[in-house]
Amino acid sequence: MPNQGDEAADDSPADLPSLENLDSPTGSPPTASLSSMMELENCLSNLNLAHEIVLNRDFCFKPRRPPTDSLEGRVKEIVHRAFWDGLQEQLSSDPPNYNHAVILLQEVKTMLQSLLLPGHVRLRAQLDEVLDMELIQQEVDHGALDLHRLAGYIINTMASLCAPVRDPEVRALRDLRDPVELLREIFRVLGLMKTDMVNFTIQSLRPHLLQQAAQYERAKFQQILDQQPASLDDTTAWLQAAVSEEAASIRARSESPGSDGRGPVSATAVLDRAYMRLLYWDPQEQKYPETVLMDRARLDSLAQRLQMLVLEASVLLLTNAQCGDAVFSLQGFVGRLRQSVTALLEGSHTREADLKGALLGLGETVLQLVTEAVSGQGGAALPRESQDLLKGQISELWKHNNPVRTLIGERVQGFLGAMLQGGLAKRSPELPAPLGLVSSELAELGTAFGRIVHFNRNVFGPFYAPILRKLLFPPGEAETGEDSR
Repeated sequence: MPNQGDEAADDSPADLPSLENLDSPTGSPPTASLSSMMELENCLSNLNLAHEIVLNRDFCFKPRRPPTDSLEGRVKEIVHRAFWDGLQEQLSSDPPNYNHAVILLQEVKTMLQSLLLPGHVRLRAQLDEVLDMELIQQEVDHGALDLHRLAGYIINTMASLCAPVRDPEVRALRDLRDPVELLREIFRVLGLMKTDMVNFTIQSLRPHLLQQAAQYERAKFQQILDQQPASLDDTTAWLQAAVSEEAASIRARSESPGSDGRGPVSATAVLDRAYMRLLYWDPQEQKYPETVLMDRARLDSLAQRLQMLVLEASVLLLTNAQCGDAVFSLQGFVGRLRQSVTALLEGSHTREADLKGALLGLGETVLQLVTEAVSGQGGAALPRESQDLLKGQISELWKHNNPVRTLIGERVQGFLGAMLQGGLAKRSPELPAPLGLVSSELAELGTAFGRIVHFNRNVFGPFYAPILRKLLFPPGEAETGEDSR
C-alpha cells in the first residue's frame, strides 16, 4: 500500500503487534513459523489497505519514484540504462537481434490484456491476432519483423483504452522513431495506465466496500488476535486510563455544591473520553492502542490542527480583551489578524522552542495590526502598559498550563465532546465570542474526528465491550454493576 507521506523504508509501524517474542534468549527460534508470519503480514496489509480505501476519500495509488540522489534511485537508473543500452546494441547489430525485443512485446501484450474489461471481447481477439507471439517469432527467424508496425498497433490500442488525462502522452508516442526510445516510453505510459485502472477500480468498489467494511475489518483483526493474543494489551491500558479519568471526574462533580451524588461510570462516557485523549496524546505516556493504529496519522493531523485553533482563539481572546469590541468590529481587521496568526504559528507546534519564538514575533505583529486599525479610524493608540501586557500575555501562551489556553482548550473539548455524542444542536457549549470566530473550523475538525470515531467504534466495539466490562465491573462486582447499569 502506498504511504500517504514520506516514511522510512520499513512500512510496518513500530507499534504493530510483534511477530515474535523479543524477550526470548539470543539464538532461540522465533515463536511463530515463517508461514504464520507471512500470513499475519498479509492480513495486516489487507486490513490497512481496506481501511485506507474506506476512510480516505482521496486515496489513490501513485507510481513510486525513488529520489534520484538516493541509493535506490541511483541503482535503478544504472540498471535501467544498462538494460536499454543492451537492447540498443542488439537492434543496431547486423543483422538485428530481436531476442529481447520479442520478450518486451510479450510483456506489452500482457499489460494491455490486464487493461481490458470483460466486455472487450473483440479487442481481446484482435490483440491475440496481431500480437501472436508464435507468428512474431517466425517473422524474426525470417528477418521480416516490422517493429514499427507493431508499435503503431500498440499505440492505437493504448489510445482506445487510456483515460483522457493520458491522451497527450499517448499522442507523443507517435512522434518517436528510435525503436528503443519508443519501447521505453510505451512501457512508461502503460505503467501509468495500469495505475489509472487500479484507481478507477478502487473508486468503483468504494461504495461496495463501505457496506462490508466494518464486518471485514473486524474479521481480519480477529485473525490477528487469534495469532497474537497480546494484540489488545495497549488498547486495554488506553481504556484503563480513560476509566480512571472518568471516575475521577465523577468524584469531582459529586463533591461540588448542588451535586446529586456520585453516579456510575458509563461505558459510553469512558469510550468518548478515551477517544478524546487521542487528540492530546503523549507518546511518552504509553503505547498507542492497537485498534486505532491505522488512524494514527489522521488523528495526529487533527491534533495539530486542534492545537493551532486553540492558540489562534487564545490570541483572539487576548486581543479582544485589550482592544475592545470597537477594534474587532472594524471591517477586515479580524480576517487580517487571523491570517497573521495562522502564518506565524504554522509549523511551530512540533517544538516548544519554535512556539516560543513564533509567539514573540506574533505579539509584535498583533500590536502592529491593532495600531494600523486604530490609526486608520483616527482613534488613540493603545497605552504603553496595554501594549506590553498584550505582548506578554501572547508570549506566555506556549505554556500548557496557561490560564487562557487552558480555558479555550476546555471549551474546545466540550465542543468536540458534544459533537461526539451527536447532540451538538441541543448541547452546544457556551463559547467565548473569539472562539466563535473559529467555530466553522472546529465544526469541520469535529466532523472529521467523529467520522473516525464512529467507524472505529463500529468495527472494534465487540472487542471493547469485554474489556470495559472487566474494568468497570471487576469480579465480585459484576452482578451489582449489571443491576446498576
